[in-house]
Parts: sequence; C-alpha cells; structure tokens
Amino acid sequence: MLALWSAPRCRSTAFARMMAERGDHTVVHEPFSRVVDFGEVEVGDRVARGERDVLDQLRAMAARGPVFFKDTTDFRYPEVLADAEFLTAATHTFILRDPAEAIASHHALNPRLGRDEIGFARLHEIFTAVRRATGRPPVVIDSEDLVERPEETVRAYCEAVGIPFRPEALEWRPGMRTEWRSTGRWHRSTSETTGFARSRTDGARTVAADPVLRAFRDHHQPYYEKLRAVALRP
Repeated sequence: MLALWSAPRCRSTAFARMMAERGDHTVVHEPFSRVVDFGEVEVGDRVARGERDVLDQLRAMAARGPVFFKDTTDFRYPEVLADAEFLTAATHTFILRDPAEAIASHHALNPRLGRDEIGFARLHEIFTAVRRATGRPPVVIDSEDLVERPEETVRAYCEAVGIPFRPEALEWRPGMRTEWRSTGRWHRSTSETTGFARSRTDGARTVAADPVLRAFRDHHQPYYEKLRAVALRP
C-alpha cells in the first residue's frame, strides 16, 4: 500500500491522476477525509462508515493487489495516528506546496477557511508518527519541483518508494474522473490539465495583504519548512 498525504491544494490530485495513468495500482481517492466529511465513502467494493472501516478495507484491498491512496489533512485522523501496524506496513509519502499559494487557492474555494484545516500542522503530525513508527523519515516531495521538473521528480519518487518509473504516465487526457464528481469544484483545475502544470496565481501577495490569512500562513510555515528540509532533491 502506497499513501500520499497532503495539505489541501498542494497538487495531490494531479499526482493521483498520474498514478491512475500508470495502471498498476488501484487508486483510492481521499477515503479518510471523505468519510469524515460525508459519513461514508466507497472504498473499493465496500462502503466504509468510519475511519476504522476505511483502514480495514484498504488492508483488504492491498492483500489482493497494489493500492495507492491519497488524502488531505483538512481533518485530523486519530485512528490512523494510533494504528502502529498501518503506519509501518504502508509506505507513507508526503507532498508539499508553499503555504501562501496553498492558502490562497484554498481560500478562493472556501472563504470561511479556518486555520487548522489548512492542514500543514496535521501533515507534519502524520509525518512524525510515521517516522517514529518506522525509525526513518518518510519520502517527501515539493510540488514546486513537480511542476518545474516533473520527470526528474517523479523518477526520484518512484526510486525512493520502489516502483518502476513510467514516463508515459506524466501525460493524460483531461476530464473529470468519476471519483472526483461529488467534490468536483475542488478538482476542476486538475480535470482541465494534461500533465503537471503551474497555475498562474499571486498567492503570496493575496495572503500577505490579508491579516487573517497572513496569520494562518505564519502558523503553518514552520511545519512546511520542517518537511521541506527533508524533501527529495530531484
């Protein structure tokens, strides 16, 4: 089982789209955040109605073949944090984005955004739990590297987690995937892409001009910096 954890709006959906294009993993879209948000979520051929159900179903799927899931840390997942076997048995990886850019993108979709759902502190909490359980730092990539040097970044990621690099998966057809539709407005930009691409934003200026968003950035920036310090250098 291969996991990708991300704060919201850090290009994790684009990364999952690339994993789907590979065709060698069953890709599960945000099972933990969706079960918290909606009370239930389809995980493979089952409906899970709680965090523990999601964990059990992911394990059952992984027993049958390779599974990749990605999830976001707009919520906290106490069952994940407490499950030492899950923290060690799965390969947990992490993706980052500059907090100001992530916050500006998040706020544009959710103007009532709260500080904690920005997610970098929770992302660091999962990273720390995995490092403590496994005795080694998990794989981290920065999505700035992903859009600037996609081939080198994905190649480094694949090498680090022990899967073959498939350059043909770096391009895909645009379109809204079935698993995105219930939260489609969050994935519209990715649905219009054909590969890893930078969206032109002025997130840093937007956040700096807003005292509330600036305070949010200042809270999360140290967690980003700690994770960025151990990120792969493609």
